[in-house]
Amino acid sequence: MRAQILGTGHFLPDSVRTNDDIAKMVDTSDEWIRERTGIRERRIAGPELQNSDMAAGAAKRALEAAGVDPREVDLIIVATVTGDHPMPATAVLVQQKIGAPNCPAFDISAACAGFVYALTIADSFIATGRARRAVIIGVELLSRILNWQDRGTCILFGDGAGAVVVGPQEDDSAGASAVLGTSIHTDGSLAPSLIIPAGGTAKPVTAEVLALAENKVFMRGQDIFKVAVKNLTSTCKQALEKGGITIDQVDWLCSHQANLRILDQVASRLGIAPDKVLTNIERVGNTSSASIPILLDENVRTGKIKKGDTVLMCGLGAGISWGSALIRL
Repeated sequence: MRAQILGTGHFLPDSVRTNDDIAKMVDTSDEWIRERTGIRERRIAGPELQNSDMAAGAAKRALEAAGVDPREVDLIIVATVTGDHPMPATAVLVQQKIGAPNCPAFDISAACAGFVYALTIADSFIATGRARRAVIIGVELLSRILNWQDRGTCILFGDGAGAVVVGPQEDDSAGASAVLGTSIHTDGSLAPSLIIPAGGTAKPVTAEVLALAENKVFMRGQDIFKVAVKNLTSTCKQALEKGGITIDQVDWLCSHQANLRILDQVASRLGIAPDKVLTNIERVGNTSSASIPILLDENVRTGKIKKGDTVLMCGLGAGISWGSALIRL
């Protein structure tokens, strides 16, 4: 039995922080940021919003689009590294906020690859009959874990949430909606290159930790860039092979919005035309695990992605973890 995506949704905070705004905080400029990342602005959650609020907002829109009552939901997976609390899982709070029953609800931590990981897990639950209506959410409130004096990281990230509702394939004929193939990987040797060094049990928060901002995101950008293009290209090819699809049959590349240069190189290596590459990085920046489902839903709602289109999704982030998913809507 295959799974299929029944509906999509997303949530973005109202507040916009432009490159010019950031240039007032650190030594940078709009031109410098745009040339290196493709980002002009990003959304920043106000103090009234929690991670679970954004996740619930995206989930409600996806459920509405799918025509699924929250009481039918029997699995909730939230991909995030910025949960409301260390314990319990953010998925537990989302369950209550959307009015779902006492179903399994848990978080996974794979950063920018989190949504693909969550979709892969949900696909397995659906395929084995363990679930029939799963809500999968990628959500990040990154603005609260950034060092706003570190221009290497603070220029990149924004807040937001995206969600999909997944269920069993209703039509198994050729060309029907389905999750066609997924591929996920991790290489822990690069874990120190993208990390929040303190705040866990290995290094609890102390006055010294706070003074050094070790409870904030630390990244060696060049380390990540060097492996991103190669790994994203290879995992996309694996998903295509599993789905029995060639690259010329793909309608859209819906990649994690990490960096415009990475997106361009991945598309080039895959041999996919630039007009098939979806982007929103200019407006929302890098929203980590929320990136792919936000981009997917935006283009579904504008009608750019149509019923029956084949979409190739991929992302790479902390771990380092990376993965891809091939779907037909």
